[in-house]
This record gives sequence, C-alpha cells and structure tokens, in this order.
Amino acid sequence: MGRTTGSWDESDIRIRPNKRGSRPRTKDRPAHEDAVIGRIITVDRGRYTAVVGEDTPDERIVVAARARELRRMPVVAGDFVALVGDVSGAPDTLARLVRVEERRTLLRRSADDTDPIERVVVANADQLVIVVASANPEPRTGFIDRALVAAYDAGIKPLLCVTKADVKDPAELLANYESLDLPVVVSRTASTDASGIDARSDDGASARLDTDAVAGLRKHLDGMVSVMLGHSGVGKSTMVNALTGADRATGGVNAVTGRGRHTSSSALALRLQGAPAGSWIIDTPGIRSFGLAHVDPDRILAAFPDLAPGTEDCERGCRHDDAAVKCGLDAWVASGSAGAAGPARLASLRRLLGAQERTEAKELGNV
Repeated sequence: MGRTTGSWDESDIRIRPNKRGSRPRTKDRPAHEDAVIGRIITVDRGRYTAVVGEDTPDERIVVAARARELRRMPVVAGDFVALVGDVSGAPDTLARLVRVEERRTLLRRSADDTDPIERVVVANADQLVIVVASANPEPRTGFIDRALVAAYDAGIKPLLCVTKADVKDPAELLANYESLDLPVVVSRTASTDASGIDARSDDGASARLDTDAVAGLRKHLDGMVSVMLGHSGVGKSTMVNALTGADRATGGVNAVTGRGRHTSSSALALRLQGAPAGSWIIDTPGIRSFGLAHVDPDRILAAFPDLAPGTEDCERGCRHDDAAVKCGLDAWVASGSAGAAGPARLASLRRLLGAQERTEAKELGNV
C-alpha cells in the first residue's frame, strides 16, 4: 500500500492556489483617526464636494470619491463626512470619503405612497422652508401637508413661504393653516423696476423680489441650516439667489401643463449672505411628488395638531380614516373646534392615511 496505518503524510497532495490570495478577510475597518471633517455641499455623478475648515482661515473646498465600503450608504448635502488622502483642495486633486458622521436630522421621502423605499433628501437641517406659489403654478395643500408631515417626522422646524402673492391673494390658501404654529412669509414682485432685490431670473420682472419679504424670510434663516423644498416654477431658486447672491438657474412655468420646468439638477448648500456662521440654505431640485410611505400613521396624525385632540373620543384601535366608525375627528370638526378649515384639513389627513393603507397592502402582497 505504501503507507502504514496511523501514519498519514499529506505533503504530496496538490492544493490549487487561491487566486485572491490567502490573506484572511476581516470586517475590521481602519479608524482613519487622521481624517478631516467636512460638510457636503453638493453631490454630482459620484463626486462629493465638501467644505473643510469651515469659518476658519484654512477653509477650503475638497472634492472626494466615496470609499468602497460606503457604496450602499447615501451621502447627501448637509452630511458631515470624514475625508482622507489629498485634502488640500488644490485643483485636480481627489480625496477619499471614508465615513459619514452621525446625523442630527434626516429629511426623507419615498417616490410615491406605495413605494416603501425611502430616499434621503438632506441631512442635518434645522428648518424646512416649504415654498409654494399663490398662482402659476397653483398651490396644493396636499403637498404642503405632506411636507409638514416629513418635517415633523424628521424633527425639523417647518416654515411656509408663499411666492407670487402679487399674482393672486394667498389668503384662502393660508386660511388652512391659521390654527397651526407655522411661521409664514409672503413674497411678491417688487412694485417698480427700480425697487426690490434683483435675483437674476430668466424673465426679469419676477426676479425683483420685494425687499421686505426677503428680509422677513432672512430673519428666520440666520444661524440655521434651512432646506428649500417646492415644485418647479414656484420661485424657489429665485429666492435662494436673493438670499445668497448666487446665480442658480431659474425658469418659468409651462403654459399648457401648468408645471414648472426643472432648473436645479442637484441639491446645493449655499451660505446665507452676510449671515452668522452656520447659516446655510440647501436648494433642492423641484419635485413632482413627495411620498410618505416610510412614515408611521401616528406620526402623520402628529402633523395635524389642530385635529389630534379630537382623537381622544375615538374607540380603541380607530384608524381615523374614511372607513373608521364613530371616529372622534368627525365630531371634533363638526363642532368647529378645528376652525373653518377643519373639514378640508380632515379630508387631507384621511387622504394621507388612506395612502398608508395602500402601502401596507402592497407590502403584504394584496395589491
């Protein structure tokens, strides 16, 4: 046989070499203790632009590529990140983004109400400025309500900015939110060509914003990181230009569809001109929809503080939707406790809750 029982020699066995090498794999990652921290101000085609050394003599702009281990983690405007490699900020240099620091707040949305996959909009914002136009395009209370839900869910303070008030009186729109502790700023075109602030819009006239309106909004923005959110064509980027001195592209509204055309292609953080340190505005691309599939129904109700007290008379397990029996919200609204806008607010709440039911049904495979 050539071998003695109990004596095994395997030295002649051929072992196929591992093409990837024999180095053992480990989940331990470098700590990168020498990394510098930067604030992401924009993301474009796999390149992350960050400001490093913010508000110091060594402040600089650094462009980075994301490390391989972070390929599945979204990195968005407002994120604080750790950077290694060439962080000099010199032209044609590229650093490496190796870590996303803990986020204070996170504004999220889904593509629609039946898509449970969440999209991160911005990180570390203190305030959400919901921008709608009085007309052209027509304002939608449903969008405002959705944005309010997203803000409350993220722990971000909401603010409503209504533009183009010279085209149409926004009083009817604002009546829906009289019962809420919601700051409102109304903006209009300057009364004469010589007055106002020139924000360098495409159509000229609409670029001249009323000085008082810009100053009023400015008071709410100083010392905060604010994200501007709104449909295309509402004048969002025009307002950003007026506040920052930037030259963000602006555009008009399609006369046939009533929709604005997209002019901002990516979120961009800009410093508020002449403001205290830490004052930033994040301008976001105009959105078509703002899904809330990721938000718990109880969190949706919390965004309607004018209605929430009415649920105290609900039976246990009441879902407060259109199918609810003896829902306390009906009596609450009928009594006038929610104000004149109560019926419209309740209808809006129930539309959102109904969307949540459709999401749950899709997840269970029932639709």
